[in-house]
Order: sequence, then C-alpha cells, then structure tokens
Amino acid sequence: MAKIIAIANQKGGVGKTTTSINLAASMAATRRRVLLIDLDPQGNATMGSGIDKYQVSHTAYDLLVEETPASEVIQTETTGKYHLIAANTDVTAAEIKLMEVFARELRLRTALESIQDQYDYIFIDCPPSLNMLTVNALGAADGVVIPMQCEYYALEGLTALMDTIGKLKQLINPKLEVEGILRTMYDPRNRLANDVSDQLKQHFSDKVYRTVIPRNVRLAEAPSFGAPAMYYDKSSAGAKAYLALAGEILRRQESARITSLATE
Repeated sequence: MAKIIAIANQKGGVGKTTTSINLAASMAATRRRVLLIDLDPQGNATMGSGIDKYQVSHTAYDLLVEETPASEVIQTETTGKYHLIAANTDVTAAEIKLMEVFARELRLRTALESIQDQYDYIFIDCPPSLNMLTVNALGAADGVVIPMQCEYYALEGLTALMDTIGKLKQLINPKLEVEGILRTMYDPRNRLANDVSDQLKQHFSDKVYRTVIPRNVRLAEAPSFGAPAMYYDKSSAGAKAYLALAGEILRRQESARITSLATE
C-alpha cells in the first residue's frame, strides 16, 4: 500500500512544487511506483511534469468534486516517469464546491482508497495556504514533508504549520506525522541561513533531513522545459540533491519498519 506524503507549507516560494516534481522523479528512478497529485490551482507541478494544464480533460477538481474515479483522472505519460493527477484553474472552484459537501475534509482520502495498492508512494503538491485543498491533502496523508528556506520569517510560519498539523491529527487523521523538514534554496555562505539551520536542528533534531537542497540554476530552469531536474541536467547539484533526499526517505522508512517489527 502506498505511503502518502503531502508536500506542504502555507508560505509561498519555498520550493514545494520543485520538491514535489523532483522527489517524485527521483523515487520513480529507484523503480518505485509513484503518483504525484497537483492540488495547486496554479498547475505548476502539472506543467513541470510535461503536461499542458490547458489541454487536460480531467483534473483534481473532477476527483474531489465530481467524484470521478481516480483511475480515470490519472495521466500516465509524464517526463518524470511517474503518474500524475493534474491541476489547473478549475481546481480553484473545488475549494468552494467542497464547502457544500458532507465530510469535505476526507474527499481526497476516500478518492485514493481504490488506487493505493497500485503505488509505492503518492506525493501531494499543496497550495501555498492552509485552505480546504491543503486540509484534504493532510487528511489523506501518512506524513508531511515541509520545505522551507532558512530565513527568520520561515520559523514563524513553521510554528503555525506545526500547530495546524497537530490539530488535524487530533480531529481527522490520527496517523498524520511530520515526515521531515527540508531546507531548500540553501546558501552556506549566508550567515542567517546557517543560524536558522542550526535552530531547526536544535528544536526538531532528527525531523530535519540531513539532505539540503542548494540554490541551483538548473533546478530553476527545468520547469520551463517541462521536466524534473534529473531529466534536464542529471549532473546538476539540484538533481543530485533530490536523489539523495529520495535515498534518505527510503532509508528512514526501512529503519522505521525494522523498529516496528522489533517491538511487535
């Protein structure tokens, strides 16, 4: 059964979509079966996967509002070798429509039940706000990866997000855990970045991924070519960093599995 991971942070411009695309592609490169769900009405993860958001016949809107079966919504031909549920501006209407339906927070969880056995990992690219779409993602997820820049205001936003995750864990999704905190667009020459990084490690210890995503021109360029960094320039520092992150996530999951077996 797939492990469902939401890529979330209510702050924009922290690398959520870049992380979603490149982590999905990196996992797929390790021969894992991967589905990426684009829940951001901007549709950047869709375009960055080589799918024209203006030409898709079905999007996350159909999945959440029209209750179209997930198998009919999935795009299988992406540049990253993973499957995709696309998004475009239609998804904006989904948030409004969801306010009118029963158990609206759990629509995505219910929709994914029929396909979970078909994948090893399902990643969800969340919009940059704590709206009903993000709540649906967190309601369906086993874990949350939080990308963040090492800046002062990012720490305040992280505290708010942690509080929200804690409340949702109590109210609608008891299995929800913070999978890890990912430092993105990192420049080791920046003193503030190093100070914030140290604070993160001090307060969240092993929740902070050892892998750091550097500022990298190739990562920024790749979306305009509709491809993850590893298919645009596999030798780039950004592509290598996301492959390292995939490896770290796999090792963590295996370690958790072994620990669980040992305690049974």
